[in-house]
Amino acid sequence: MSPQEIPDPQFEALLDFLHISRGFDFSGYKRSSLLRRVIKRCYALSLANFGDYLDYLQVHPDEFELLFNTILINVTSFFRDKPAWDYLTDEILPRMMQKKDSREAVRVWSAGCASGEEAYTLAMVLAEYLGVEAFHQRVKIYATDIDGEALAQARQATYSLENIKAVPEELRHKYFNLAADGNYLFNMDLRRVVIFGLHDLLQDAPISRLDLLVCRNTLMYFNAEAQGRLLARLHFALNDGGFLFLGNAEMLIAHANLFSALDMKYHFFNKVSRLNIREHLLALGQTINEPLSNHQSRMMRMQDLAFDTFPEAQLIVDINGVLLASNDKARKIFDLASKDIGNQIQDMEICYQPVALRPVIDRVIAENKSLLVPAVESHTDDGRDFYLDVHISPLNDDGGHIIGIGVTYIDISRSKNLEERLKNSMIDLQTTNEELQSTNEELEITNEELRSTVEELETTNEELQSTNEELETINEELQSTNEELETINDELNQRTSELNVSNSFLETILGNLKVEVVVVDRDFHILNWNAQAQELWGLHSDEIMGASFLGLDIGLPVEQLKHPIRSVLDEKADIQEVLLKAINRHGKSIQCQVTCTPYYCGTKERQGVVLLMEKA
Repeated sequence: MSPQEIPDPQFEALLDFLHISRGFDFSGYKRSSLLRRVIKRCYALSLANFGDYLDYLQVHPDEFELLFNTILINVTSFFRDKPAWDYLTDEILPRMMQKKDSREAVRVWSAGCASGEEAYTLAMVLAEYLGVEAFHQRVKIYATDIDGEALAQARQATYSLENIKAVPEELRHKYFNLAADGNYLFNMDLRRVVIFGLHDLLQDAPISRLDLLVCRNTLMYFNAEAQGRLLARLHFALNDGGFLFLGNAEMLIAHANLFSALDMKYHFFNKVSRLNIREHLLALGQTINEPLSNHQSRMMRMQDLAFDTFPEAQLIVDINGVLLASNDKARKIFDLASKDIGNQIQDMEICYQPVALRPVIDRVIAENKSLLVPAVESHTDDGRDFYLDVHISPLNDDGGHIIGIGVTYIDISRSKNLEERLKNSMIDLQTTNEELQSTNEELEITNEELRSTVEELETTNEELQSTNEELETINEELQSTNEELETINDELNQRTSELNVSNSFLETILGNLKVEVVVVDRDFHILNWNAQAQELWGLHSDEIMGASFLGLDIGLPVEQLKHPIRSVLDEKADIQEVLLKAINRHGKSIQCQVTCTPYYCGTKERQGVVLLMEKA
């Protein structure tokens, strides 16, 4: 398997299963990164495809945790990209504090905090800037992540010496204490200010009223659509003028309406304020004591007054054709009364004059887009002609569903009359107009070429940004894999050391025994041959290690030991003793007592036989 752009039905089925069974929605994540991480688990389990992996997940629920730990790459460190943190201390914090009263609360959010290093870095930076006492009184740091296991580690606030090596020495002595197990514990007084919580950035409501939001190397894992939704949430979370701190690959080129760049090198951005009525009401509801409903009532009253005094005639009709509202201008022109509100528009003259509304409304509902009926002629009661442009527009809710229709009648009589007057003049100016038109066409062609060039540059820029994000993602994955390999290497080194100690211990024991010791495996190959055996039979261990014991040409009749050894291997006996006539290396005849006992190596099954040889 390899990452591919064409959707894999088995992979999509796997993502749906994760969403339904565990509540994790990975649909907004970049497919290339997701594929790489899931393929890593498939390789580890020797599974051929995503369908097999889905079957494995259903049978082995413990695999979920390993999969999520693989997908949610928790690559982080204290003071990661140190120059960016220096810029935060030297430039951002002074600007942030200038906007605040000396006693006003400071709210900070570390989104995607992983195992807590970033959140505790913020705590140290703010404590150094404000002073420890003011830090305790004013600061709240919210640290969230979707990975529960990483959050559990973050709450413990315990790190190895390797983890904290990036912390400046003076801060290390000031804010870390050496624990009994040799690890370092973050200062508990500062730790209490940091609030950790499980949080899905795409599904859960954002933390609000923030002065600083740190979300580093998180956006790059999401596709463009998910990034847009996530940035809208981050925009809402920040106070007006609040600061956003992103990672190396995150530029926000396409979201200048939400955030303006403060420093592209260190990736700091400023919230762009937007006077959105809904956000304004939510903000009021969170910042004042008066109930939100009173403000909504006043707001709705102002909207009604604005609607009623609008200079053009307007009607509001629901999707069933019921007239819901008409403003003062519409009531006067079309002779509407308050009793008409709530009635079917098709029962009123306005549905047919000055334009047939019903078919146009049906078309607007079907296509969910605005329509214009231009220059509709109508007549006043005194017989005067006038002209209207009729705009029929859908009224959509937040989900894009049509909940009503707005009809606006714009009086264009004056422009129509002017148009008639100008017709004669236009004939005289026709030649000039043709020249101007030709020039205009040339300008339009030039403008289109420029627009096309700009679009190509924007596309190239976005592709470069996407490539940069992808490279940063791969870099973090490689860093995560490197950390895993270093851990495995440390474990192997430790095991090698333990094995060397054990071998040395065994060699010491065997070398000091006053009897000849030979160890053979189940195939009669020699595993050990001590110094006494070498002295007795004249063969050095280096010459015969791994050779067949039964093939040795020494003064001991080894063939006569085959049956006793086999009896012990087959568990027919626990010990076999044999007295043999032999000739030692000096050519002297001796009586040799050979004792065969079983040899075990980490299992209950006999792996070989230990032969103890003594001169009788």
